[in-house]
Amino acid sequence: MDFSLSDELTDLKARVEAFVRDELIPRERDPRQGPHGPSDELRRELNQRALAAGLFAPHMPREWGGLGLDHRGKAVVFEAAGYSLLGPLALNIAAPDEGNMHLMEQVADERQKHRWLGPLSRGETRSCFAMTEPRPGSGSDPGMLATTYRKVDGGYRINGEKWLITGAQGASFTIIMARDVNSPEGKPRATMFLADMDTAGISVDRTLDTLDQSFPGGHCEVSFTDVFVPDEDVLGAEGEGFRYAQVRLAPARLTHCMRWLGAARRAHDIAVDYASRRHAFGKPLIEHEGTGFQLADNEMDIHTSRLVIAHTAWVLDQGHKGRHESSVAKVICSEAIWRVVDRSMQVLGGFGTTGDTVVERIFRDVRPFRIYDGPSEVHRWSIANRLARGQQK
Repeated sequence: MDFSLSDELTDLKARVEAFVRDELIPRERDPRQGPHGPSDELRRELNQRALAAGLFAPHMPREWGGLGLDHRGKAVVFEAAGYSLLGPLALNIAAPDEGNMHLMEQVADERQKHRWLGPLSRGETRSCFAMTEPRPGSGSDPGMLATTYRKVDGGYRINGEKWLITGAQGASFTIIMARDVNSPEGKPRATMFLADMDTAGISVDRTLDTLDQSFPGGHCEVSFTDVFVPDEDVLGAEGEGFRYAQVRLAPARLTHCMRWLGAARRAHDIAVDYASRRHAFGKPLIEHEGTGFQLADNEMDIHTSRLVIAHTAWVLDQGHKGRHESSVAKVICSEAIWRVVDRSMQVLGGFGTTGDTVVERIFRDVRPFRIYDGPSEVHRWSIANRLARGQQK
């Protein structure tokens, strides 16, 4: 594996870092950010700045206005963008839109791409991915999928409830995961559907109050009541929903790791700077082993995460599905990133709990990463099952 960066990618990384430093960090206290994420007005303004800088949608193919980066290129650029919580939003590489763009680019037909993917990739719209359900529906166990569809003349009727649907408030369209109402219990036959959010029967019922606040549109409860979706708006093939979910989820887990690694590095840099200037017991904090060792551990966790991301990106770039590798990366990186941010706050002491630095905000926003896109326990279970199957052969 070659970990060296091309001259072009090195230059792109430097440009993103400069953009974050000069354009985004000064705007991090913009009042158009609330408990349910930045406003669309702020998002569009930041998008225009990224467009002017030639940094917009770097993950998308050039035919859709992007820079055509492979996964290894994304690892470099997404981490650089994540150094500010506004970075992914500005570059149009934030979840859930980034994952939805990847999925549609791989699975959607040409008509669907022009109708939904084009506007999304240009930042004209936002989207959401309606998969997670309240109990007794599907969370980590896809076999519990409760939202149903049934075939009718010219299309399908969908009924069910979803929750923790990121970005639903203000989204232009959604990708709905539902099971065939006639599929056997415990073994659902799932299909993905594309639908505009103003379709009759789709209702955003509540925006949940959550720990994190960086996703536009927040996290919502959404209901589907006899929603009609025409045949041509099935995403991919009927019955292939779970397979397409892996097309989306494996890369999406990895890009989460990339973005949050940038945020963790920001928290670490703030802690190093503070520990170098703050004195106690006759010397700078960083010269006390209790502080210096925590920052050294941060360095190691950041380095390890970066290597894991690079390896998994390489696997995906080789054309492999990377499901196992992405589970490994998700657990290692989400837990290492959390440790980095937690230690950084500890080093900052009382100062770290205030809004005087962005560390307090990163602390809140990064904690849910160990839960969404599969909690660590589910990924460990999947990894263990793979080991068991290997022993049985």
